[in-house]
Amino acid sequence: VQLQASGGGLVQAGGSLRLSCAASGRTFTSVHMGWFRQAPGKEREFVAALSWTDSSTYYKDSVRGRFTISRDNAKNTGYLQMNSLKPEDTAVYYCAARTELSPGAYSYPSNWRFWGQGTLVTVSS
Repeated sequence: VQLQASGGGLVQAGGSLRLSCAASGRTFTSVHMGWFRQAPGKEREFVAALSWTDSSTYYKDSVRGRFTISRDNAKNTGYLQMNSLKPEDTAVYYCAARTELSPGAYSYPSNWRFWGQGTLVTVSS
């Protein structure tokens, strides 16, 4: 699977952005999808995931209620809608995919096989 992330940019605190992750190379419907982020000087961290088996969603506690992960299988594209953005959300955001992954393993970057190139989100205060 090849992934292409886009949609990042500069936004004021309280604003919104929608990130997209375009997939190619195999049937998008049969992959778990995840979003991670990495701020300068910090490790890559889990943000959200969407299971392809039952469409369950999982979120980092600090983004739950503000971010929504979704997918459009017809367009082979995943999304991360980010609302009420805060300066601490500033990071490079990466989308990830894997065909087989248990929910308990979603939060570990090393468990994901396919990665997009990252898109920068900057939230100003």
